[in-house]
Amino acid sequence: MDQETFSLLRDTVRRFVDERLIPAEDQVEHDDAVPEAIVAEMRELGLFGLSVPEEYGGLGLTMAEEAAVIRELTRASVSFRSVIGTTVGIGSQGIVIDGTEEQKREWLPRLATGEAIASFGLTEPDAGSDAASLRTVAVRDGDNYRITGTKRYITNAGRATVFTLMARSEPDVKGAGGISAFIVPADTPGISLGKPDKKMGQRGAHVYDVILDDVVVPAANIIGGVPGRGFKTAMKVLDRGRIHIAAVAMGMCDRLIEMSLRYALERKQFGQRIADFQLVQAMLADCKTEALAVEALMERAAARFDAGEQISLEASALKYLASETVGRIADRAVQIHGGAGYIAEYKVERFYRDVRVLRLYEGTSQIQQLIIAREMIRAAH
Repeated sequence: MDQETFSLLRDTVRRFVDERLIPAEDQVEHDDAVPEAIVAEMRELGLFGLSVPEEYGGLGLTMAEEAAVIRELTRASVSFRSVIGTTVGIGSQGIVIDGTEEQKREWLPRLATGEAIASFGLTEPDAGSDAASLRTVAVRDGDNYRITGTKRYITNAGRATVFTLMARSEPDVKGAGGISAFIVPADTPGISLGKPDKKMGQRGAHVYDVILDDVVVPAANIIGGVPGRGFKTAMKVLDRGRIHIAAVAMGMCDRLIEMSLRYALERKQFGQRIADFQLVQAMLADCKTEALAVEALMERAAARFDAGEQISLEASALKYLASETVGRIADRAVQIHGGAGYIAEYKVERFYRDVRVLRLYEGTSQIQQLIIAREMIRAAH
């Protein structure tokens, strides 16, 4: 996308956030739902198609461009981003990277417009960080597979038109090599949902158990058409996903710093603004410094990703740094607000709860540490 066109897109998203999303935050928190009118506007803006190539009807943004747009979007409640997150991420990218041409033509145009919403099914009751231990099974039956199992914490399952679903299809192959990625329409008989889970934060973004009871899926729905490559497909999109999550954290950092600075300039104690107290200044300075460090690493990682370089270490370092940083900034924001930081009216406590999950999904902080160290050790040999 040329710079002028992209600048227009980013400015449009910024206005959308300021004029529509931030004013609707309290309603989303109260109703535990993103209004359908806002979802429709997100479709019109093309937000579901950020990462889908232009030839299939999407915006075809680079990683750097996608990160910039997501950063703008997540200045508002992160629940709005969740509406598009699973579609922009693994829901479309597994098909973009490894799908057959037929699969791309069938699904990508619909995902790009938001007509279809994708959800990603990997995590299970006994398989989280150890994703290769998943127990959902896909048994070959002629030209079909019969899938049985349970998926847990599946974001957007209630909205989903289609699942990108991981299941063990090769019973004789242990570990990750026996897993296939299936495209499973959500209305396939045998799929049912549990009740939405009650969460610490991110009201309006819903997660469910997805139960599969002898769900019949054509063998042609394996992404790429080759069994046993599903885990590799998931891993291929993780670098992009981790940069995306860092952009989510970056947008939340921006909003928290903005709220904290504004409050510090308005709030008076002992006859002066609390922004004039050095200990408050120290907290503001730490917030800004750490945010700038995340921004610099994010720009580096995105540029290297777009150049086609191997960035697994940097993507993990970025996701680790960004998610831990936004947690610290949220904590300082509550502290700067004092008692008001604990009161819902000021929204800071909401962000404090909302940011916590960033250290868990797309790989926990501890998994990122393991990846970083393993990449270092591998490079040393």
